[in-house]
Amino acid sequence: MKLLIIIPAYNEGGSIERVVDNLIENYPLYDYVIINDGSTDDTRKICSRRGFNFMDLPVNTGLSGAIKSGMRYANYYGYDYVLQLDGDGQHDPRYIECMLEEMKKTGCDIVIGSRFKTEHKPFTSRMLGSKILTAAIWLTTRGRYIGDVTSGMRLFNKKMIKRFGYDMHYSPEPDTLAYLLNRGVKIREVQVQMQERIAGVSYLNLKSSVWYMIKMLFSILLFQWFRR
Repeated sequence: MKLLIIIPAYNEGGSIERVVDNLIENYPLYDYVIINDGSTDDTRKICSRRGFNFMDLPVNTGLSGAIKSGMRYANYYGYDYVLQLDGDGQHDPRYIECMLEEMKKTGCDIVIGSRFKTEHKPFTSRMLGSKILTAAIWLTTRGRYIGDVTSGMRLFNKKMIKRFGYDMHYSPEPDTLAYLLNRGVKIREVQVQMQERIAGVSYLNLKSSVWYMIKMLFSILLFQWFRR
């Protein structure tokens, strides 16, 4: 059974080498592909110089476009599983095996690497936003619970590879999780530990975080009922 690690990368020149070197040295049984999402820093030059396996998108398409590109790559080359792994060094690949085990054991379609499955974290404003989205999903899916809706560490089976690659309604965001749960897709969580970002700055500042929450709540509470 073949697994592909998709690494979306936008301006991750300060961290991408450490992330990929870790995979090459310690997890050689898994294939990987970097999706250079129109970076304006030296991410592309680093990937080319080091001989990394990467796709080079000519413009920034956002996380959804990068994931869609990676899913199509995985489908074309016949992979059975895809793991989404951030290029900033926060996600630890040592949890891949237990995520695979959870998928095989439960027959679920998506496994989320959760920070809150069995552990309690110090309360932060970002955690508040995550809890609000969790509550919105619980409210609109007849009580189905996802504790870490914003985690970017996710494992997808073959069915989800095709849907995320070719269906315009599928994006790696919390509103899509609600949409999928209401259509019978099985989602599970596995406890993981996440690290601090190695380098760079998150695109989510205060203004963009507020706008992101407004969009997600609108989509979860209202728009999902009009998606086909």
